[in-house]
Amino acid sequence: MPVVSYEGGKLDKDKKEELVKGFTEVAARVTGIPKEAFYVYIKEYPNDSIGVGGLLLPDYLAKRRESQ
Repeated sequence: MPVVSYEGGKLDKDKKEELVKGFTEVAARVTGIPKEAFYVYIKEYPNDSIGVGGLLLPDYLAKRRESQ
């Protein structure tokens, strides 16, 4: 049972489906293991529970937008 995991911000159902499909297809192609053997786990966090560069993600993104 090979496992692929993703941890990040909230995703809608369509994005989750695309992510699971893409991870599974690439992992199966690279390893030669059948797609049906893969489990993909998605762990979502609210954006205010993610830190980047010492800032909470919403503040980091706002700062990036200001600098562009």
